[in-house]
Amino acid sequence: MSFLPAFSQEKGTGPKEKSIKSERKLQKKAKFEAREKRRKERAEKKAIKKHHKRLQTKKVRKRMKRSKNQSNLNNDNRREPFFKRIFKKKKRKK
Repeated sequence: MSFLPAFSQEKGTGPKEKSIKSERKLQKKAKFEAREKRRKERAEKKAIKKHHKRLQTKKVRKRMKRSKNQSNLNNDNRREPFFKRIFKKKKRKK
């Protein structure tokens, strides 16, 4: 019979196992960083949009608002409001 030496894995060559606490800590830190990054990106987009809107004149801002509302209605496949349909200028026949 030949005996193979049995070594305990005190000095393992593989990767060390992480404790549950340290894993949770790392996940929490990663989650916080991702949330912070997302918050900064949103704030930047909002600032760009606000600056673009501020450059426009009052008439243009009103027109932009009307066209935005109209496009939302069209995208939702909804009809024009009742009073707008009734009191709309009629198209003349030639």
